[in-house]
Order: sequence, then C-alpha cells, then structure tokens
Amino acid sequence: MFLVLLPLSAKAEPLKILAYGDSLTAGYGLEKKDSFPMQLENALIEAGHDISIINAGISGDTTSGGLSRLNWTLNEHNPDIIILELGANDALRGVMPRVASQNLDEIIRLLQNNNIQILLTGMKAPRNWGQKYVDEFDRIYPDLSKKYNILLYPFFLKDVATDTQLNQNDAMHPNKEGISVIVKNITPYIIELIEKHKKEGDIK
Repeated sequence: MFLVLLPLSAKAEPLKILAYGDSLTAGYGLEKKDSFPMQLENALIEAGHDISIINAGISGDTTSGGLSRLNWTLNEHNPDIIILELGANDALRGVMPRVASQNLDEIIRLLQNNNIQILLTGMKAPRNWGQKYVDEFDRIYPDLSKKYNILLYPFFLKDVATDTQLNQNDAMHPNKEGISVIVKNITPYIIELIEKHKKEGDIK
C-alpha cells in the first residue's frame, strides 16, 4: 500500500490594516499596548478576525507630511485597508482648509489607485479659529467621503474630546481609557471594511 501525501495548503496571511496618522494613532503618552492600533487589533482578533494592524502614526504629522511619506509607506507595508487619521495638526496650526483638503484628496486618490480600501476618520477644527474656518475645515471629511465614495468615521475623538476623564493632562491626547472608547466606537466601521474586502476579494 502506498500513501499519497497531498501538499498542505498554505495558511492565508492575516489581513493587513495600516493605521496612518499623527500622535493620536502613534500613541503619544501611552505604552505601546495601550495605543490605538494595538487596542484595535486586540478587539478585532477577539471578535474573530484574522488581521494585523501596523502603526504608521507619527506624532506631529500633518496632511502634507502624510502625503510626502505615503509612497514609501505603502511600498514597505502593502496594506489591504488603511485607517486615514490626519488633519488634527493642520487645524491646530491654522493651515488653510483648502490645503488640508487638497493633501487628503491626493492621499485618497493614490490609495484608490493602489486598490486599498479606506476608512477616513474626520477631525474638527478648534472653535477659536472662527466660524468661517470651522465650517470650511469640518466640511473637508464628509465632502471627500462623498467625492470618492469611501467610508467615513465622522469624528475620530467622538465621545472623548473635552472629557477630562478620558484624556491626558494636556487635554488633547486620549489616555488608555479614551482610546478604549474610540476603539469601541470605530470597530464596527473597520469590520464593515473587512467584510467588504472579503466579499470583493480585492487583489492588488
């Protein structure tokens, strides 16, 4: 009797999700395990999803900085999905909304050209810049979401901004508990993209 050994099928690699942003993504003031990418990865794995999240956040980054480093970041990591979290520093510095919008527009266009699914996370301008600036800046994210037909999480700091119990002493960066709130809120959006990716069988 001869046994025929069949080759074992290779295990599929985890879905790669790139968290691309500034200090809110990087985990400023937090231990690595408490950062947004790590807490989100743990939540998604616990929910049964085979994923890996790459932390591509750089503290202080702007939409201009994000655009300038995008190509080499994509070449290095080749992600399936990207969480695009940029714009907070533009707003804090009073960068003209049209400039931030143009940078994000170019980032999104490049991502779509590379067949990468996108979750765009919105940001809100500081109210002390005046109503005209606030209106123009806050409109960036819904306008781009509509233009490119991409999923929008309206405000990255939803339920966390201005809550002293959920922020560090600088009142700007979420603490561990604040990140947990963000992860809880944003997880359904990520799962929607994961399921869409599986359904469409994207090939890059």
